[in-house]
Amino acid sequence: MKTFRQELWFEVPARRGFVNITRPVEQGLRDSGIQEGLCLVNAMHITASVFINDDESGLHADFEKWLEKLAPEKPHAQYAHNGAEDNADAHLKRQVMGREVVVAVTHGRLDFGPWEQIFYGEFDGRRRKRVLVKIIGE
Repeated sequence: MKTFRQELWFEVPARRGFVNITRPVEQGLRDSGIQEGLCLVNAMHITASVFINDDESGLHADFEKWLEKLAPEKPHAQYAHNGAEDNADAHLKRQVMGREVVVAVTHGRLDFGPWEQIFYGEFDGRRRKRVLVKIIGE
């Protein structure tokens, strides 16, 4: 069995944002040479997420609106976690959107359903954060 490890780094200029990371993950898969196996993609920060969904701007706006209703950023004082930091809402949003995805690798390609893409979700941006890509297989 072969393994491949790659880190993708992001610095989203706003507090929140969604970045389609499908292409760099696919490039990592090509670089790995693995034809059959599994690809794990996970956020390495507790205020960021990796998830699979459609790359459609209206849907992303809906995510933002929905997440802000579930865990509004302000007032900061509403959260016990906020003290030295003001990012309690980002921790909660990450819990809802998830930490990682695992995608099957078949014939050297990510085995997606229709419209599926991989996204990095940032909920406390304006600083560098990383995503781990780990591919195992033959």
